[in-house]
Amino acid sequence: MNLNLTKPIVFFDLETTGVNIATDKIVEIAILKVFPNGNKESKTWLVNPEIEIPKEAADIHGITNERVVTEPTFKELAPKINEMIGDADLAGFNSNRFDIPLLAEELMRAGIDFDMKNRKAIDVQVIFHKKEQRTLSAGYQFYCGKELEGAHGAEADTNATYEILLAQLDKYEDIENSVEALSEFSTHGKRADFAGFILMNDEDQEIFSFGKYKGRTVEEVLKENPGYNNWIQNADFPLYTKKVLKEIKERMSAPKETMSEAEKLQALQQKFNLR
Repeated sequence: MNLNLTKPIVFFDLETTGVNIATDKIVEIAILKVFPNGNKESKTWLVNPEIEIPKEAADIHGITNERVVTEPTFKELAPKINEMIGDADLAGFNSNRFDIPLLAEELMRAGIDFDMKNRKAIDVQVIFHKKEQRTLSAGYQFYCGKELEGAHGAEADTNATYEILLAQLDKYEDIENSVEALSEFSTHGKRADFAGFILMNDEDQEIFSFGKYKGRTVEEVLKENPGYNNWIQNADFPLYTKKVLKEIKERMSAPKETMSEAEKLQALQQKFNLR
């Protein structure tokens, strides 16, 4: 089965120095871009993170400090990566909780204002866990009948993720073959930011998911405690979380339309003496 696409979708995987979205860095990125006509484009880069790669991380993905010391930094690669991603939808394995937030963070550190407003995201791991509760290697074996050679290598993981999604569409007739439906099915809950510090409630209002204001709307908290935003902006939170808070604060400060449509019409009628 082929993916039913109306625009390109980018499958990608990251190998990193750790799992802290705000402070850790990418050491390898693999991208597989799939076009609506079925054509594919792929690229893999090793990245110099400009910080020490901890032994615990290197033991998992096999990428050492010595291996990346002469490789380009993410800032140097960012324009190429951003161009390849374009306005494509995104997909990965555990991508909603980790890969997309960290990629966004790295792009923003490089001065690129990345956001998801015109994109959908498909997390193949969520589909897998909702249906089978397994790991990527087990998922590859389960869905594709293959052993995952080179697991924890970004390129191998990226291609395996793409193959798994195609196999999932073949296996589950109740999953619609569209990016919008797959994005909806593979989302745990609606978030305002990537990292999940700000969620959306049933009324589509932004709420905090942590700390003393957990469960309360952001607007209510910022009105009650304006300094809370300043604390977050200066603390060790992801850049995208800070961006979302800044946008909410600017929205709150914008002039409000107080006149209803009926009142506007009445005012126009009075102005031009219309009956």
